[in-house]
Amino acid sequence: MYKLRFTFSVVAVLVISVLAFSATDYMSRMGKKNIVETAVAAGKFNTLVTAVKAADLVETLSGPGPFTVFAPTDDAFAKLPEGTVESLLQNIPKLKAILTYHVVAGKVMASDVVNLQSAPTVNGQKIAIKVNGGTVMVDNAKVVMTDIECANGVIHVIDSVILPK
Repeated sequence: MYKLRFTFSVVAVLVISVLAFSATDYMSRMGKKNIVETAVAAGKFNTLVTAVKAADLVETLSGPGPFTVFAPTDDAFAKLPEGTVESLLQNIPKLKAILTYHVVAGKVMASDVVNLQSAPTVNGQKIAIKVNGGTVMVDNAKVVMTDIECANGVIHVIDSVILPK
């Protein structure tokens, strides 16, 4: 009888601990915005957000993830030849291919990125990663800001749009 009570007590404590941890994790995530909300709030990813909306990827990137997004700024999109963004907004399959090339499944923090030579993207191709001193390059883009944590992943800011092969 004592053993049964002890077992029940241990199980009850474990269940309460798991529930408390889950609630704590949930509450800590509640204060964070998802990837799309974070990009909108930052104010420097307007072109990216417009493209994500046009490609119907808002729901996906607002979902549970986790995702790692290498996010080009508005200035990065401005480096593209004139008319490129407008053309892509009219070619949704190509736009989706480019956008999903900027996304890696899972949460890959900067401390992990620097140990990689490549990473598989959601579009199925791999991005090349090079570290030279304190500079991290993802394909031809320089990572200019890292580890913007979101409720469903992380954003690393890049200075150029990267294109799949």
